[in-house]
Amino acid sequence: MAISTRFSVGIHILSLIATEEKMTSDLIAGSVNTNPVVIRKIMSMLKKASLIEVRPGVAGARLARPLSSITLLDVYHAVAVVPDKELFSVHAAPNPDCPVGRNIQSTVTPIFELAQSALEKVLAHVTLDDIVNEIEQKEASSPKG
Repeated sequence: MAISTRFSVGIHILSLIATEEKMTSDLIAGSVNTNPVVIRKIMSMLKKASLIEVRPGVAGARLARPLSSITLLDVYHAVAVVPDKELFSVHAAPNPDCPVGRNIQSTVTPIFELAQSALEKVLAHVTLDDIVNEIEQKEASSPKG
């Protein structure tokens, strides 16, 4: 099971908004290579999390905060299927008559909690500014085709 692609698409959307003016959902959809409806849904999540501002009747969106103050953890929380829910879940009701079933939850839960904490710590230390700067560096050093 993977983290939803909404996370990477959310980063993509925010990066585009940060680097281009007048980015409509159609233009963003072209860059992401997906349907504009998907983009509008994720943009709605980003707006609800106060990461972007969208004005009705006006083309484009803009960042609600400076690039350096938006972390990947902010984006992750904005587009998570169930915000503030664990990344890893342990299956419910294993067989209590089985030694593994009886102990699996208490054995793997602390490991899962550590992994989630590590992920969130890394995401909290990377800003959208870091992402946009790296994209710009790669673009500047790549041959234009």
